[in-house]
Amino acid sequence: MRTGARPGRTATRSAARRGAAVVALLLVAACGGPGSGPAGTSPASTPASTPASTTRAPSTAPAPAPGTVPPRWLGTRVLPRTADGFGEVRRTPPQLRTRRFTLPDSVPPLPGEGFASRTVAPAPDAVIRRSTWEAGCPVARTDLAWVRLTFRGFDGARHTGELLVHRRVSADVVRAFRALWRAGFPIEEMRVTTRQERDAPPTGDGNNTSAFVCRAVRGETTYSQHAYGLAVDVNPFQNPYVDGEVVLPELASAYLDRDRDAPGMIHADGPVTRAFAAVGWGWGGAWRSLKDYQHLSESGR
Repeated sequence: MRTGARPGRTATRSAARRGAAVVALLLVAACGGPGSGPAGTSPASTPASTPASTTRAPSTAPAPAPGTVPPRWLGTRVLPRTADGFGEVRRTPPQLRTRRFTLPDSVPPLPGEGFASRTVAPAPDAVIRRSTWEAGCPVARTDLAWVRLTFRGFDGARHTGELLVHRRVSADVVRAFRALWRAGFPIEEMRVTTRQERDAPPTGDGNNTSAFVCRAVRGETTYSQHAYGLAVDVNPFQNPYVDGEVVLPELASAYLDRDRDAPGMIHADGPVTRAFAAVGWGWGGAWRSLKDYQHLSESGR
């Protein structure tokens, strides 16, 4: 059972990055207006009877396509909890029904222009400290590898992300994501899940592609495959977890229609399932008792 996509990913650091991205977009738009007149024309050459404002050319910048700009409130609106401890499932906000924006990278870019990866095993202490690992987790910290790799964003650009995985499967994970790069499959963000995110109240709008998360299977006392670094969740919002009335992330109901072919969705015999099947991993979207469309794991559980 999947646990990599934690409801309410509201880490301060993540919200700050999102806020910074929105502010940057606004600043670019604000700087796009025309300044002085044509070259060689002084302000005095403007007819006195014509207000300066009437000489400004109207803005021709097209409005951004739906779903390409993250809403300002992303990750900030806490949902009330239900009796089962999850957030209240609500209709998908209009801004997220065709979600296809990419958030700022959490790590510096890897050199080069195509696919690239770097693996450090064991993972550096600084990376472990900002992860969910703690004494008592079912995997030794020395068995975790820090993998940085490139991916294609929904903006079509080259991005760099990071994952914590079991060192035994690090090469398989890199191989799978190399295949996704070649297929042009888009990812919104990819970073190490923090303890603050895991324990934060639910906002229902997270979409981080991640691997290691030290926590139990939902509703059980046994650890999930994520707690061993042996599972990856890809684009959780476009590929929600569904068990009866439970939908996680809680605002992702627009993606329960799996006949949709929206960017970032995982389908049977699509590029994601093929890439991970090639390294022997199974897909939670093929489960019978529930569906975990974001979940890929070495064991198939």
